[in-house]
Amino acid sequence: MRASTFLWFDGRAEEAADHYTALVAGSAVLDRQRDADGRVTTVTFELAGQRCIAYNGGPQFTFGGAISLYLDCDTQEEVDTAWAALTEGGKEGPGGSLTDRFGVTWQVVPTALAELLAAADPAAAGRVLTAVHAMTKIDIQGLLDARDR
Repeated sequence: MRASTFLWFDGRAEEAADHYTALVAGSAVLDRQRDADGRVTTVTFELAGQRCIAYNGGPQFTFGGAISLYLDCDTQEEVDTAWAALTEGGKEGPGGSLTDRFGVTWQVVPTALAELLAAADPAAAGRVLTAVHAMTKIDIQGLLDARDR
């Protein structure tokens, strides 16, 4: 048995899969299935080890914010790069969340956030969380400054 993320698109599955795999290191399109007219119906891809299936199912369903893709970033440069690529044509949200141009919600989070929260005393952790909630794109230096106040 294997679990995969299934993403329902209205005609943009191939574009989304290509965009995501170009952005995230260690990712690749594994398969493209086409209908009798040669149009792509399904794209199977791996996103940093996570198997995903993008399906051109039509307009019946749309994405919502209750589920999102979570992207761990090791550096501020990775956060900045992912944020720029995913918000292009999309919309910024609070605390590291965004909705990309395909309507998919993402959490773009530096690994430093979990490390800061785990190592901080309760007061410092509270300041870090308050700082995160005030940000759109998460800024690691801003988190460090909040911890040290």
